[in-house]
Amino acid sequence: MKIFLDTAHISEITEAKRLGILDGVTTNPTHVSKTGTSPSELYPEICKLVDGPVSLETVSLEADEIVREAEELAKIADNVVVKIPVMKEGLIAAKRLSAAGIKTNITTTFSPLQALLAAKAGATYISPFVGRLDGIGHEGMDLVRQIRTIYDNYGFETEIIVAAVRHPMHVTEAALIGADICTMAFGVLDQCYQHPLTDSGIATFLEDWKKVPK
Repeated sequence: MKIFLDTAHISEITEAKRLGILDGVTTNPTHVSKTGTSPSELYPEICKLVDGPVSLETVSLEADEIVREAEELAKIADNVVVKIPVMKEGLIAAKRLSAAGIKTNITTTFSPLQALLAAKAGATYISPFVGRLDGIGHEGMDLVRQIRTIYDNYGFETEIIVAAVRHPMHVTEAALIGADICTMAFGVLDQCYQHPLTDSGIATFLEDWKKVPK
């Protein structure tokens, strides 16, 4: 399973890249708004820093405008993936962009039928938001299981990005289900390294090492 970082902060991307496991980055308007940097400055810097795909989101609501916006975003770098909300106009735009060879990430996905339609529209990626479903009393990972089954049933090549990840168990479940990608905040990624038994084990080894004759 590929690991993406869900952020627009250069410092977080730089540190995740240093870890040696970063496969891509997903951004959204909320993340960008928190950086205090204009997209025209921020997006090229992120794309240059990241070796893999970088999702940059459109904010238009009509298909023609989404396509125009997407075409401009795609000019920033070869690794740009255009992120589009899963709405009727968005799927119309995704179909046109797919035909033009522009990669798309269909986002804010909350149902298996939305994912099916996105795949039929030629989406490169689909992003089910598992944490937001959990937040309203639904089992977010059930959606990922349903999408995985549908895509496997019909041989769709659209890759599943498990998004809105809230904790390491979401990452574990995504891997067990067979999701292609999991995108997460830096704090969640950092938690994936941690275990109290690892910490206590290291502490014990270091204390015992002090007893070894030098």
